[in-house]
Amino acid sequence: MQLVKTHRDNLLRPLQIVSGIVERRHTLPILANILIRKDGERVSFLSTDIEVQITTHAMIGSGGDVAATTVAARKLLDILRALPDSNDVSLTLANKRMTVQAGKSRFALQTLSAEEFPTVTQAEHYNAKVTLPQKTLKHLFHMVHFAMAQQDIRYYLNGLLLVVEGKNVIAVATDGHRLAFCQVETEQEFQRQEVIIPRKTIIELQRLLDDTDEPVELEIANNQVKLTFADIELISKLVEGKFPDYTRVVPKGYKNNFTIGRDQLLRSLQRAAIMTSDKFKGVRCIVTPGSMKVSSTNADQEEAVEEIEIDYGGDSVDIGFNVTYLLDVLNNLKAEYVNIALGDANSSALITLPDNPDFKYVVMPMRI
Repeated sequence: MQLVKTHRDNLLRPLQIVSGIVERRHTLPILANILIRKDGERVSFLSTDIEVQITTHAMIGSGGDVAATTVAARKLLDILRALPDSNDVSLTLANKRMTVQAGKSRFALQTLSAEEFPTVTQAEHYNAKVTLPQKTLKHLFHMVHFAMAQQDIRYYLNGLLLVVEGKNVIAVATDGHRLAFCQVETEQEFQRQEVIIPRKTIIELQRLLDDTDEPVELEIANNQVKLTFADIELISKLVEGKFPDYTRVVPKGYKNNFTIGRDQLLRSLQRAAIMTSDKFKGVRCIVTPGSMKVSSTNADQEEAVEEIEIDYGGDSVDIGFNVTYLLDVLNNLKAEYVNIALGDANSSALITLPDNPDFKYVVMPMRI
């Protein structure tokens, strides 16, 4: 039975959409496959790793038959990528094998039964529905994603806190050493809901969301979120646990603050970072009226010193930071200037954007 006959790119795009979450090595071998369902012209593609599920479809079916099977995602994707982009491709199913044919190239792949493929059960009830332009949600995730923890035993940190409250949609991420906060205002009104979306889901959404005004519909249930945009549906389980109270982490009332060129500070920190080691990423920042000095040393007694003129008339502050945490935020921001507020050597620093109260970044000091 012929499933699909179409131009290579028409088949490659939906496969690229769903294959990002497919694990090469999984305790369930069938999860290395994608589920392909054909109903006449409509062909749907589904992948899951049990935690996240992505579905998309394309009108590329051949004939009016109904059929379903599963096939190795990476192999099919690699075959299509390796074929000339001018080729038409056909997928044919017979005797539990899928044949991929394009021009004089032919590949025969093993399949596994569609009935054995485990799909994520959708929640019966969603507590909140948020509709945003795709570029707004992508921006929200982009501004905080770098502060998420990776494989922390405090599993609730390995994700992003999403809060809807009043007219605001808020994203917060922290790894215990730094915290990023960003919010956007909508025209909708919400009762407060907060959920922790897993790290893998956030990374995948950043790949899939476009910088367009096209809408994305985000639905929140007790144990999952569902996002629908373009011809994509993504369902993700949530991380259980209590996220730290971010309102208590963000410092208030610091009187020592100054504005500095983002690019100038970024370049200085990149140069100072050259003299740090893999084990110790500390840089020392000495802020005095009119000047900010950034320095680093290593075990070989090598040293880097950078001095930047700043418009500052507050107290002298001598403070250390993990330079990676500063580089992460400066690389992600697009603003020309950033505002830095300091307490003392033992207090967290607060980085914000001038005239923009919607973004905050808190970074803890370290002993140098």
